[in-house]
Amino acid sequence: MKVPMVDMLAGYAPIKDEIEAAVKNVFNKANFILGEEVTKFEKEFAAHNGTKYAVGVANGTDAIRMALIASGVKKGDEVITSPFTFIATSETISQVGAIPVFADIDPVTFNLDPKSVEKKITSKTRAIVPVHLYGLPCDMDAIMAIAKKHNLIVVEDTAQAFTGKYKLGGTEWKMLGSIGHCGTYSFFPAKNLGAFGDGGAITTSDDKIYETLKQLRNHGSKVRYHHEMEGFNSRLDTVQAAILSIRLKHVEKWTEMRNAVANAYAEQLKGVCVTPVVPANARHSFNYYTLRFDTKAKRDNAQKYLTEQQIANQIYYPIALHLQEAYAHLGGKRGDLPVCDAVMDTVFSLPMYPELSDAQIKTVTDAVKASLTVGAVK
Repeated sequence: MKVPMVDMLAGYAPIKDEIEAAVKNVFNKANFILGEEVTKFEKEFAAHNGTKYAVGVANGTDAIRMALIASGVKKGDEVITSPFTFIATSETISQVGAIPVFADIDPVTFNLDPKSVEKKITSKTRAIVPVHLYGLPCDMDAIMAIAKKHNLIVVEDTAQAFTGKYKLGGTEWKMLGSIGHCGTYSFFPAKNLGAFGDGGAITTSDDKIYETLKQLRNHGSKVRYHHEMEGFNSRLDTVQAAILSIRLKHVEKWTEMRNAVANAYAEQLKGVCVTPVVPANARHSFNYYTLRFDTKAKRDNAQKYLTEQQIANQIYYPIALHLQEAYAHLGGKRGDLPVCDAVMDTVFSLPMYPELSDAQIKTVTDAVKASLTVGAVK
């Protein structure tokens, strides 16, 4: 059975009429740039996340870049983040003139290790960008404590973790992206809340940051043709906002469905390889479902076997950022971040979307098991 990594059409069919009506309404008004649907979605998104504000932007990469600028990160500052994520996280740090500093990750969660973060702090450190990888919350109690101790900004990269939650202080459930000074989000179509194209958002409860973000996304302008600062052309399209408002109504149900798929995967792969661990103080959003094998050879063989069986799979991420050519000038090498080095060689992601059927899940898990005996490697 052929199994795709993501099946966006499966989620579209049940809400097709709602989506088309919303888009038609925008077309009929022909207000395509910062139309009323953008404001409506921003209010709904902020309310869902428990923040005072949300600002819609063109994509998730712009969201991080502008959040850093609005939070006061400047040229020459150091920003600590994860080496085990997509390059958008770190390239935005460089693009605002700051220096990305990579800390090691936790071997169980694959998220930033707070102990490693603290060791990386210098007099130049200005901010921390924790990445809630695959949809699993970082240890935000520890990260916020470090930030408070050293007077640092925290910008949450929540691109893969919309609807994820963290029990802050062991008592209060908080949506990811509402804990730091800013939360940043991607609406890339394959995300938990995907648009029908690019899109992104930033959340904050800080009045000053909010006002700066609104200017930054629109060429640094509050009033047309009056520019108090240089900004960007990074506005969430009105059409995409209308679509996202419809999809937002269903996203919690989809997250429950993703968690059900994850539970089925975990049950069928028990004892076969390491499946995702979800701490009691976290809700995973399962944008990705990622396994870990005990050797690189087993991981590579599993990928080869599943591909031959027409089962989609992916390695997120095969080359960590501190080892990428783009960051050669920082002098990173294998051995600097040993946990990250080991994890990137042994992880492997399976198909994940809300509508995965029991038959598809069994096909995938049977193939993972078979890969350990077909062309078996140590």
